[in-house]
Amino acid sequence: MSMTSERPDPKRQAQLIAELRRDVKQREKGYRARALKIYPHICTSCGREFSGKRLRELTVHHKDHDHDNNPSDGSNWELLCVYCHDHEHEKFRMKDHLGRSSPGDDEELPSISNPFEGLDTLLKPSRSESKSEKGKP
Repeated sequence: MSMTSERPDPKRQAQLIAELRRDVKQREKGYRARALKIYPHICTSCGREFSGKRLRELTVHHKDHDHDNNPSDGSNWELLCVYCHDHEHEKFRMKDHLGRSSPGDDEELPSISNPFEGLDTLLKPSRSESKSEKGKP
């Protein structure tokens, strides 16, 4: 099935542009635009800085997971990159899955996996290796 992209007639095109402009103005009044004005464009979790086209990768996370709780001072928001935002929501789902009561619990979840676990022991030479290397010229 081939998809052909036909341009809408000029009247329909003007209508679409007007709708897009209206949506942009509406979004500017939304909590994401307000959060971007309040906070620096830095992910709260990983510390990466965002600007230009990459700013779209910065999202607003509701700390209490209630998307209707949008105080004007932004106290329920934090800016997170899309990766850290997904991670926060996964931790929230895991709390429910593991039987923890509410999202307000401050108890950290144990890490599911750590790809660097035991790496320090692999990189540090054993005592016998380090003694034999000291004797070499």
